[in-house]
Amino acid sequence: PIFNMCQCSVYLPDPVFPVQKVEMLEITAQVLSEKFDRELTKVSQYTKAIEMYEQKIQNLTIKVEHMESTSVSYMELDFQLLKLEISEMERLVTQLKSTLVGSNVIVEQLYVEIKNLTLMVNDLESLDKNNILAIHREIVALQNRLKECEKHRNQTTKPSYFPPGSCGHGGIVNISQPYVVQLNWKGFSFKYGSWGRDYSLRTPQKDLYWIAPLNTDGRLLEYYRLHNSYDDLLLLKNARELKIPYGYGEGSGTTVYNNFMYYNIYNSREIGKLDLNTNTLTVRKTLPNAAYGNRFSYAGVGWQDMDFAVDESGLWVIYSTEDNTGNIMISKLNETTLDVLHTWNTRQYKPSISNAFIICGVLYATRPVNTRKEEIFYTYDTNTEQEGKISIIMDKMLETIQSINYNPSDQVLYVYSDGYLVKYDLIFQPVLH
Repeated sequence: PIFNMCQCSVYLPDPVFPVQKVEMLEITAQVLSEKFDRELTKVSQYTKAIEMYEQKIQNLTIKVEHMESTSVSYMELDFQLLKLEISEMERLVTQLKSTLVGSNVIVEQLYVEIKNLTLMVNDLESLDKNNILAIHREIVALQNRLKECEKHRNQTTKPSYFPPGSCGHGGIVNISQPYVVQLNWKGFSFKYGSWGRDYSLRTPQKDLYWIAPLNTDGRLLEYYRLHNSYDDLLLLKNARELKIPYGYGEGSGTTVYNNFMYYNIYNSREIGKLDLNTNTLTVRKTLPNAAYGNRFSYAGVGWQDMDFAVDESGLWVIYSTEDNTGNIMISKLNETTLDVLHTWNTRQYKPSISNAFIICGVLYATRPVNTRKEEIFYTYDTNTEQEGKISIIMDKMLETIQSINYNPSDQVLYVYSDGYLVKYDLIFQPVLH
C-alpha cells in the first residue's frame, strides 16, 4: 500500500456575501409557492397554468436552498438560470392577470413580489462578483490540483526502499494490516508470550524463527520452539522444542539475537543469555536497580518488567526503576557480557503504555485505542535524547498485544497477541530536511 498525502488550503475573503438576503429569497419563494397552492382551489380553469407556475416556484426554492447550503456552488450560470426562471414566472403571471376575473388582487400581489425577486437576484449577482465567484474559481483550480494529486497517488509506485539494517530513513510513517500467521503451538489458553525471527549478523542468510509462549499463569517461561525456516513454522514441522534450564524465564519480554535468547530470569532482576545451539545458560547478570516482580509492567500485560529489544545496532532492554518513579528507562547492553553500556531516562510512565520496541535507536511506545486498534504514539530518540509524539494506528485482530519484537532483517514487527502470532510490515519515510 502507498501512503501519500494530498493537501491544499483555501483563502476565503471577508464574508460580504449577504446570506440574510438569500434566506429572504428562499422564504419569499416558499410563501409564493403556498399562495399559489391556495389559488389553485379558486381558479379551476387555469389549473394547468398554475401547476406549471407552482413547479417552477418549487424548482426555484430547491435551487436557492442548494445555493444557500453549499456556498461553493455560486456561479454566473446559477444567476442566469434564476433570472430566466423568474422571467418565465413573470410572463405567466402577466397572462393570468389579463384574463382572471375573480382573484386579481392576489395575482397583483404575486406580480409585485416576483418583481422584487428580480431586483434581489440582480443585487445578489452584483455583490457576488466581488466575492463568491472569485472563491469558486479558486476552489475549482484547487479541486483540479487535488484530482491531479489523487491521480499520482493512485499510481502504483513503490515506497522508498531502505536496505535491511539501514538507518537512512526518517522513522516509521505507516504500518500494514496485521497478518495472522497461526495460533501458538501450545493452544489458545497460552495467551502470553513472544515470538520472532533471529537477527543474526554472523549468519544473515540463515533463517531461525522462535516462539516462546508463557505458561497459562502468564508469568513462567518454560518451553520454547525453534524452526529453521518460515515454511517449517507455517507447517509446524521440523521443530526443536526445548525446555529452559534451571531458573526459567519470566514475562513476555524475551528476544533472540545472534542465536542467543535473552530473557528476565524468574523472580529476579537478572538477565539470562541462553545459547540456542546447546540450550545452555551461558551468562546471567543483574540489571542494576531494575524493578521486578510485576512492579512496573506494561498496561494490561503482567510480569513484563524487562522488555528486551533488538535493532540495527544490537541489544537493548526497556525497564523501570524506583528512582525513576516507574518511567521508562532504556539501556544499551553488551550482548556478550550483558554489561550496561549506556542508559537513557525518559519521562514516559511505563505502566501507561501497552508495549514498546526500538528501531535505529528510537524507542516507539504503543497504547490501546480500543479493542481493535492500537496507536504508536510516543518516541524517544537515544541519538538526540529527544521525546516526540506521533500517531500511527495498528489494526488488531485480538484485543491485547503481549509483546512486539522488531527485526531489522526484514523490517517487520513480530507481535504476540492473545496467543496468536501476528506480523506487520513497516513503511519508513525519507529523511525530512
